[in-house]
Amino acid sequence: MNENDLRFLRRCVQLAEEALLAGDEPFGSVLVDAQGNVRAEDRNRIAGGDKTRHPEFELARWAANHMTPQERAGASVYTSGEHCPMCAAAHAWVGLKRIVYASSSKQLAGWLTELGVPPPPVKTLSVQEVAPGVVVEGPAPELEGEIRALHVRLHRKN
Repeated sequence: MNENDLRFLRRCVQLAEEALLAGDEPFGSVLVDAQGNVRAEDRNRIAGGDKTRHPEFELARWAANHMTPQERAGASVYTSGEHCPMCAAAHAWVGLKRIVYASSSKQLAGWLTELGVPPPPVKTLSVQEVAPGVVVEGPAPELEGEIRALHVRLHRKN
C-alpha cells in the first residue's frame, strides 16, 4: 500500500464519519480510475431502511453505468471497511478488479462482538472468498484506530 492509497483511504474515513454524523453506519468508499482521478464517492445510506445502500454497491452501479469494461478493469475501489459479500459480488460482476480497504471484515466482526452487537444476517466472508478474481489490499494499520472509534461511537450511543 502506498501513500496515494492511504490518501484515498483517509477520504473514505471522512465519508464514513459523514455517514455517522448523518445517522448512518460509518462506511465510505471512493472509486479511482487508472490515472488516479476520483470518479465517484459515496457513504452508507441504509438508515432510510434499504439495507443494500452500501457505498461499495452504489459505486459498482455507478461504474457499470459510466465506465467502459476496460476502465473498470483498471480502476481501484477504496473503502473504509472490507466489502460485505453483496458488495464483493457486485464488484466482481461489473469487473472492478482492485479493492483497497482500511479495516477488514474480521476486524469489524471482532469490534462488534466486543460491543455486544448481534451478528449481521449475512455471513461474514472475505472478498477473496466471494470474488477470487479481485485484487485485494488491506487492512491499513495506520487507520485502524479511527475506523474502530467510528463504530464504537455508533454502537455506544444506541
